[in-house]
This record gives sequence, structure tokens and C-alpha cells, in this order.
Amino acid sequence: MASRHAFAYYTMALLFAAAAVSAQLSTDFYDETCPDALDIIESAGCDGSVLLDDAPGFTGEKTAVPNKNSIRGFEVVDDIKAQLEDACNQTVSCADILAVAARDSVVALGGPTWDVELGRRDGTTASLDDANNDLPTPTMDLGDLIKAFSNKGLSTKDMIALSGGHTIGQARCVNFRGRLYNETTSLDASLASSLKPRCPSAAGNGDDTTSPLDPSTSYVFDNFYYKNLLRNKGLLHSDQQLFNGGSADAQTTAYASDMAGFFDDFRDSMVKMGGIGVVTGSGGQVRVNCRKAN
Repeated sequence: MASRHAFAYYTMALLFAAAAVSAQLSTDFYDETCPDALDIIESAGCDGSVLLDDAPGFTGEKTAVPNKNSIRGFEVVDDIKAQLEDACNQTVSCADILAVAARDSVVALGGPTWDVELGRRDGTTASLDDANNDLPTPTMDLGDLIKAFSNKGLSTKDMIALSGGHTIGQARCVNFRGRLYNETTSLDASLASSLKPRCPSAAGNGDDTTSPLDPSTSYVFDNFYYKNLLRNKGLLHSDQQLFNGGSADAQTTAYASDMAGFFDDFRDSMVKMGGIGVVTGSGGQVRVNCRKAN
């Protein structure tokens, strides 16, 4: 359960990291060429550029500041890819694996389902700089979050809904230390007290220790993320910005009392995000090994 929970958060984060381009996708893309693809991905548990290890000519995205020692599950993708290669050689892209696995993991943890459009091709390179520049950081204020998502073609409503993905996943001490010790008026005192032993104030001490983004129901995909924000229990500075006297307050409050409404909007926003940054047709390639270009 823990590995699936971490993988769900990881795959959703990766989908956001792609750069926006237009493309044509379809839900039945593999019906003829690899009809068991979705079943294989589900049973095993973007352009997939974050999967690439460093190689001559580029430094990959795995060590980007928002990703370093945080995203996990690469070996799960490796296993899924190996099974797909046995079933239908060089047919299903690593990028499509991520998209389907994100959906399946959310469903397995009690969240909504949606139709995943398929037909992505894999990129042949990765960029540490792009990952550092494109991924929202845990220290962003509300205005910067809105801008970061808008740059990807996503609305403020999308941003607030997709942030609900933080109902699962973990954050490193180094990413919430500033909030823990400097934002005492907007951080629940009991939560702060429970975090401090695992995240000391001195930099370099416990930096990679992780804590759940949603301490209430860490392994369930629900709306407790928003309930926590109403109680000043957002782990990251960027989380609490969604309920901090600003323009996001109303939508956050609505989701806290309406899980079905959150699920509907999250589903729609995931479909929208899944069409960002994809390569199709004759572009890119279908990698045999998700960690390196062919």
C-alpha cells in the first residue's frame, strides 16, 4: 500500500512537469496493437523525460530541486515496462505508462477514475533546468502558483483541484522547515510539535526525513487535504496558500465539505493536464528501457 501511495503522488507530479504543446490522443490507441496494455499496467501497480537517467549531453530531471530524494517508483515503471515489452514489443510508451499508472493508483487509494487518452511518444532527452524552472516549488505564494499553472494552460480552478493530490504523498523536511519554524501563526501548534523532532531547525540536519502531506488520512485519496488547510494544517507553505485569506479560500472551503465535487473537478483537471506536453505521431520514440533513450 505504501509503495502504491508514493507512486500515485510521484506520477501526478511528473505529469505536471511536461512543457505545453498540442497533440492528438485517444482512449483506444492500443486496442489493436496492445489490447492488454491497460490490464498489464494496472496489475503491475508527459513524455516520460523524468525517467531518463543522466547521459552524455544532458543532466536529467531526477535531481531537480523539487524531485531530489523525493520522487520514487522508478523501479515500478521498470517492471511495468518489462511486462509490456514481453507482451507487445516497443509499442506502449513510458509516457503513457505514467499517465495510466497515475489514474490506477488514485483509484486504488479510493479516489476517482477517468478515461486516460493515449498515444504519447517518449522524449529522447531531459532537462534539469526545465524541471527546476517549471515545477511549482513548496515556497511559492498563491500568485506564483496561479502563474505556474497558467503557464501550462491550467486555470486557478485546475490548480486548486490538482493540489488535492497532496492528500497522498510525503514531503522532505528541507521543503517545510521554513514554514515549520517561521510561520507559527498559520501553522497548527499540535502539528508543529509533532513535526519538530523529525525536522530540526538546523539546515543539514534531517533534511531528507519525510512527513505525510496529509497527516489525517495519509493512505486514502479523499478531501482531508482541504479539511486540514481549514485547520492550518497544510504541511508546505504552498499548501496553506490555498486557505490564507486569498482568492483560493472559497474553492478550498467548498472541497472540504464536498468530496464528490472535488473528485469531479480533480478528474477533469487530470484529463486536461494529461494532454499537456505530449509528443505524438512520428515525434520522439517508444523507449525499450524507460531510463534511457533507444
